[in-house]
Amino acid sequence: MSRLKTLLTLCLFPLVLLGCSEEPPGGWHGHDITGVMPDLEFELTNHNGEQVTAEEYRGKITMMFFGYTSCPHVCPVALRKLAAATRDLGDQADQVEILFVAVDPTRDKKVLDEYVAGFNPSLVGLTGTQEQLKEVAKRYRVAFSYEEPQEDGFYIVNHSGAVFVFGPQGKIRLLVDEETKTANITEDLRHLIEESKS
Repeated sequence: MSRLKTLLTLCLFPLVLLGCSEEPPGGWHGHDITGVMPDLEFELTNHNGEQVTAEEYRGKITMMFFGYTSCPHVCPVALRKLAAATRDLGDQADQVEILFVAVDPTRDKKVLDEYVAGFNPSLVGLTGTQEQLKEVAKRYRVAFSYEEPQEDGFYIVNHSGAVFVFGPQGKIRLLVDEETKTANITEDLRHLIEESKS
């Protein structure tokens, strides 16, 4: 099996949340998980090497995705989709923040700034120590693990692929999976922005 096929097999989306409705009320395209998960909270290092907490991102709709910079397919596809969905908001794009939590610090720290800039100049890359990453992953029921290195030294990081969407005050609102189309993510974001004004 090729590296890509192996990755696609392993980078599954195993997150299962009780209480998520298949057809959530309110017309959401993502799963409405309001009240099911904890508020946005973490202590990590951003792609500029600065220590940051979730408080830095209050006041905006925040999308948080876990992955790693060496991921050859799943992560780039997801980040391109999130960046495009945000751009499609037009003048409202500055009301949304994308946080990419990189869970492979050994490789991620060296390239995280350049990596996130390739998708969207305003996309925020976050990483940290193993303890910090495990703590935030546990908080959102996200699993990640490292495979044994292959002959060329490359190794796969198994990780959950859900995108968590938080309201301006850091309250969890939606879970977006890999099947959700870009236009539908944009629509949900626009709905959340309008909702926050009321």
